[in-house]
Amino acid sequence: MRTEFLTIGAFARASRLSPKALRLYDELELLRPARVDPDTGYRYYAVAQLERARLVAWLRRLGMPLAEIRAVCALDPVDAARAVQAFWARVEAETAARRDLAALLVGHLTGASRSECSLMLELRHAARTDRGLVRPANQDTVHAGRRLLAVADGFGPAGAPASSAAVAALRYLDEAGELPEGSALDVLEDAVRSAAEAVRELAGAGDEVGTTLTALLWTGSGLAVAHIGDSRAYLLRDGELVRMTRDHRVGQGLLLLRALTGGPAATADLRLQEAREGDRYVLCSDGLTEALPDARIKDLLTGGAGPERAVRLLVEAANEAGGPDNVSCVIADVVAAGQLV
Repeated sequence: MRTEFLTIGAFARASRLSPKALRLYDELELLRPARVDPDTGYRYYAVAQLERARLVAWLRRLGMPLAEIRAVCALDPVDAARAVQAFWARVEAETAARRDLAALLVGHLTGASRSECSLMLELRHAARTDRGLVRPANQDTVHAGRRLLAVADGFGPAGAPASSAAVAALRYLDEAGELPEGSALDVLEDAVRSAAEAVRELAGAGDEVGTTLTALLWTGSGLAVAHIGDSRAYLLRDGELVRMTRDHRVGQGLLLLRALTGGPAATADLRLQEAREGDRYVLCSDGLTEALPDARIKDLLTGGAGPERAVRLLVEAANEAGGPDNVSCVIADVVAAGQLV
């Protein structure tokens, strides 16, 4: 059977990829020509390659990096579709974070001021961690202080020291002076880098030891959020429970895509969140979310219990559901100054 070839120009028009892009994809081994003239070096493509070329073009319009496109093109259609869904979920999360930052900058540049009430807010918080009913040891670490809230879920032979080291690297933020929202995100990002370095030093050259890290830094009128791994942060506002973070793992499996490990530094998700009186913020390890669905978590959070009782109720409910993992929870309520008890 005779193979039909197209010149690079004809193939570019049919695939909606420029000849320049085709040359680049050839160099990257993403889309190699079917034949190259040995004398002129001119590239020829088979008609059958158009489907792959169009997929590459669509993924590029979607904004997917070339390295990820190469991985997607190597998958079967079902897995490729899942990979595209995961990529777009990440884009939406990153866009939401940039949207929040843009709103903050607009307010700062236009001199927009918050109400007097919003400048006099404080946090009432509580934290609790438990080994669960199955795990031989507790590898989670929690912290709830004046400014800093954090949950870390360690894994590997030294998971407990890893989570402890990550949180310890952030604790100095509790003693920091006033933090304008414009600088809080930078301060928290720097602290997470310190946490990553602490975990790397602990783990040595290997990456079999590590930890997740989800942290909120209070500014007095809002929070900076840093997140890496599959622990979570939630916001309960006006009776609605909203997840503020996305899990950095594959599906319902145990494969973490991002965490603090002994390997190369991974990037944490960062965002800003404006606070309102009455907000309730929740940080938790996956020992809670694997045991309880969001609807059950919401019911326990909206039952009228204060932070101390609410964290106890959540941990107890996770254990009643089997307690298959360590379970940790931090709850912080935003209240008017002077209402702390």
